[in-house]
Amino acid sequence: MQVGFIGAGNMARALARGWGGPVLCTDSGSGRAQRLADELGGEALASNRELAERADLVILAHKPAQLAAVAAEVGGAAKAVVSILARATQADVRAAYPDTPVFCVEPNTPAEVGRGVLAFAEPDAPVDAELYAEVRERFGRLGTVIEVPERLMGVAGACMGVAPAYWALFVEAWVDAAVRQGMPAATAQALVIEGMAGTAELLRRRDGDTLAVRRAVTSPGGSTARGLAALEAGGVRAALSRAMDEVAG
Repeated sequence: MQVGFIGAGNMARALARGWGGPVLCTDSGSGRAQRLADELGGEALASNRELAERADLVILAHKPAQLAAVAAEVGGAAKAVVSILARATQADVRAAYPDTPVFCVEPNTPAEVGRGVLAFAEPDAPVDAELYAEVRERFGRLGTVIEVPERLMGVAGACMGVAPAYWALFVEAWVDAAVRQGMPAATAQALVIEGMAGTAELLRRRDGDTLAVRRAVTSPGGSTARGLAALEAGGVRAALSRAMDEVAG
């Protein structure tokens, strides 16, 4: 399956690197498409129309406001379209590509290293089962694919699309706190990042039982209990709730 990216920004680059094969790509003059083609092989093409004619699967990775303009250029040349455009529904994409199978996916940047989370909008209209399975399998190579009702795709993005930024901020703050206590920054980073990765795996194996994982390391009146109380007093839950509201709308 030859993949073509209309748009070669950060998310397109993460997906392309995760798949690792030669790509077809375009941009709006930034030069990113050529750099991506130079890195992975393939071609940076001069027009979106040519890309659609040559690709088996066209991934819309341009700015959401460009949906109609790009579709007008592509016309009916695309064989299948996957939109990763924020807040664009399947109905929106179908209206722009009326004679083309369309899918909507919300990915995140860890797809670059095969550990992405990819929210796949449940089809809201009949689709070819074989094509659907093929597209899902393709994205499944990048990490975990989770089917989500389209009405909750915004919430899905607010859970995992933003996750790299949130976790990076959390790690940064935690490392800074350790540095204030005298820990070298590189050592603190290793401790925090590996602790985060190990805890994620532990939660996965325990089916997301956060309470059990917390209680296993929290003795009554102990230092972990005091630390958790400080986080609660600092408003960590309220801050995450507000962030969800801001992102999901």
